[in-house]
Amino acid sequence: MKIDVIITPEYIDREYIKGKNVVVIDMLRATTVMVTAIGNGCKEVIPFLTVEEVLEKAKEIGRENCILGGERNAEKIEGFDLSNSPLEYTKEVVEGKTILITTSNGTKALTKSVGAKRIFVGCVLNGKAIAKKLAEINEDIIILNSGTNGEFTIDDFICTGYIIDEISKITNKIELTDISKTAQYIYEQNKDLEGFISKAKHYGRMKELDLMPDVEHAMKKDFTNLVPEYKDNHIIVE
Repeated sequence: MKIDVIITPEYIDREYIKGKNVVVIDMLRATTVMVTAIGNGCKEVIPFLTVEEVLEKAKEIGRENCILGGERNAEKIEGFDLSNSPLEYTKEVVEGKTILITTSNGTKALTKSVGAKRIFVGCVLNGKAIAKKLAEINEDIIILNSGTNGEFTIDDFICTGYIIDEISKITNKIELTDISKTAQYIYEQNKDLEGFISKAKHYGRMKELDLMPDVEHAMKKDFTNLVPEYKDNHIIVE
């Protein structure tokens, strides 16, 4: 099993991801939102690139049947029900609902992964469960970091290192590219996640907007054993 890392969706090569399993990470905060919402009983999450696509889909399925969520520049979109805060996606709010979501980075990474063999939604919350699933599949893996506005982010990268480290605890039958080895090494040296990601530009943005409770939630290891999969344009757990 070969494990590679792509640091932002801008570096995706459609031919390269064909036949491989992809794990999309947007730790702060899109994939953390998706995993949290599914854990709290939503019917499904459907990611979109644009606000216009979300509104069109809401009209199609009926506004009463869905929740509109997401952000632009880390802030709630006007007219939407929820922002990109995982703490808003409670059981009381999302249970049984379809969530239509668009974000600056995470939904872009997911939609750009179409063409891969399978696409999983990962974050720190389900990092151990993702690792177990990938070890069971035992096929080539690409971990795709969503980044921020096309730039590398250390929060996604250390989450990647965490997942790789968990895989290595399950099996030694893995081949790591240099960037995968680097991600794992950085995690091994910085298991205090907040101490490391506090240096990230995006962390500073979260702090500026008083979103530190979201960050604290996003750093909870082994929070859930759910492994959501993006399949046929829907994110579900089968």
